[in-house]
Amino acid sequence: MTELAINGGTPSKTKPFPAWPQYDQREQQALIDVLESRKWWRTEGTCVTKFEQEFAAFHGAKHGIAITNGTHALEVALAALGVVPGDEVIVPDSTFVATASSVLFAGAMPVMVDICRDTECIDPDLVEAAITPRTKGIIPVHLGGHPADLDRLTEIASRHGLFLLEDCAHAHGSEWNGKKVGTHSVAGTFSFQSSKLMTAGEGGIIITNDDEVERNLRSVHDCGRLPGEWFYSHFAYGSNYRLSEWQGAVLQAQLERLDQQTRLRDANGAMLDRLLAEIPGITPQARDPRCTLNGHYAYIFHFDNSEFAGISTERFTAAMNAEGIRSQAPYPEVHKLDMFQNGAYKSRLSGSQAEEEHAFLRADYPNSRRAATEDYWIPQYCLLGDEQDMEEIVAAIKKIQANAASLG
Repeated sequence: MTELAINGGTPSKTKPFPAWPQYDQREQQALIDVLESRKWWRTEGTCVTKFEQEFAAFHGAKHGIAITNGTHALEVALAALGVVPGDEVIVPDSTFVATASSVLFAGAMPVMVDICRDTECIDPDLVEAAITPRTKGIIPVHLGGHPADLDRLTEIASRHGLFLLEDCAHAHGSEWNGKKVGTHSVAGTFSFQSSKLMTAGEGGIIITNDDEVERNLRSVHDCGRLPGEWFYSHFAYGSNYRLSEWQGAVLQAQLERLDQQTRLRDANGAMLDRLLAEIPGITPQARDPRCTLNGHYAYIFHFDNSEFAGISTERFTAAMNAEGIRSQAPYPEVHKLDMFQNGAYKSRLSGSQAEEEHAFLRADYPNSRRAATEDYWIPQYCLLGDEQDMEEIVAAIKKIQANAASLG
């Protein structure tokens, strides 16, 4: 029986996964062009403006507003949508903290609900059950690149008079019913942080088809200014969330690869779905048939240790890493983060909302807990490999299963 790499054996992975970030002479020349132009500020330059237009058009949106990062994109969007102290915004309990903290930044309360067991995206039934007179909107997260149920969520939001704001930080290029994410709602936010599907180290963007929302977004992100007005005119609340020309230049080049990379990740993800479904104890994140393209920020599967001699998820992860299969940690349950359990979040609230006990912070979130403690995430750049890379991932899992007793 082949010995596990963690015990001194030979790793299953025989060649490295593709490097990330990816770049070539396009990024290099774009940065030189900005350098030599001496126009490094977006207000004077053209790179950010062109990138906004190109990214929005790629996703089928009229407008794009480039932002300093994905967290700020959520903050700007919520300000532009009129979220104020006393409001509530419904978010999934399985997501990065920024989805919730951006609501707190507006002085409002993020209300967490559990995710669906199969797709691991926000559960529409629980969303509807969480709506109160204070609810202003819903932020679904397209986890791992798989869209949330946009049909149900759009209907719920419309019926209750709420905004729907898509958190697309994982889902550049993903599609629901053949339509790109970020355009099924009033707006969609994206991140260009270093691990994301295209990157400039940091950065973000908001896309929308609503002209009035675009006007508000652009004002909030640029110190309350309005396009075409005097530079020192400030018409509303705003701050400086502008992206630099350096990042705009890099992102233009990154966007040129996005479609090809998305389709490669989607195909490799589908291959893993087929192969891993045959291994007892391994359950890939379900793919809704309405998800017509999955950008795959991560390839996610559930690990059932009863089929692996009872070893812990942590021990399985260590064994996978030793075999050469990369991993990134799943998100912890948002409601269990220290800021919510120790009450620090209330410093962002005001009035009666700051004094109340928020029962949902003591509720049970079984699917979020399961995802946080029993999932394995393979980073997106691994899906830029070839069929051999996918086969080596599968071989590593089979090898660990066959030798799981030695890990006890």
